[in-house]
Amino acid sequence: MDTVLRSLFSSEEEELYILDCLSYFMIFMAVLTFLTLLFENVPYGRYSDRKYGFPVSVRVAWFIQELPALVVPLALVFWTASSKTGHLPNQLLIAMYFCHYVQRSLIYPCLIRGGKPTPFASFALAFVFCIYNGYLQVRYLSHYAEFPSDWVTHPCFITGSCLWLFGWIINLHSDHILRNLRAPGETGYKIPRGGMFEYVSGANFFGEIIEWGGFALAGFSVHSAAFAFFTCVVLSSRAVAHHK
Repeated sequence: MDTVLRSLFSSEEEELYILDCLSYFMIFMAVLTFLTLLFENVPYGRYSDRKYGFPVSVRVAWFIQELPALVVPLALVFWTASSKTGHLPNQLLIAMYFCHYVQRSLIYPCLIRGGKPTPFASFALAFVFCIYNGYLQVRYLSHYAEFPSDWVTHPCFITGSCLWLFGWIINLHSDHILRNLRAPGETGYKIPRGGMFEYVSGANFFGEIIEWGGFALAGFSVHSAAFAFFTCVVLSSRAVAHHK
């Protein structure tokens, strides 16, 4: 993996510059996505549409499209000279990232009940995004991110970590409620009740937005902030559509 990276970048300074550029480009894409989603819903799930390509089984789509978000970071941590992974703040932030994507790529697809097939265009875009973001987040944290020695006791890190955990739990619990809405053999959509659904109609989206917002606060970098912003744009738009 180090050989591949050395062939792509002439120096560590150049790679860090590219990581910064990728972050700002993600923010730019989030703004464009926001404008697009004013007129069109992200075409998967209940908004699936064949005009966006042939359908892919929802379980297969979720597993394959999310897998790069786990595999690419694993390769970066274990098969490169990841010089910052010996530092506690970096370790904890990388662990937060992996906690989410182990569940999302390996466990969540196995738990899906029914669900509409995913159009190929949505599947392909999600696959590319997971490669892009997996490299961006974990390469920065494992090789470049430098934190003060007392960062884990800083209010930003403590607050961000608590928000991450709170959001992660809400996301998992809300997904559990959604999976159990239908009795065996039932189809169609129902209004979920219980948990955070008593307070917000898109509790699963709310949880993930809080989760990555906390991650961004704890990581305190443009790289994590770009991901949190992009997540907020996409999921808040979907939450509004579901609410309507």
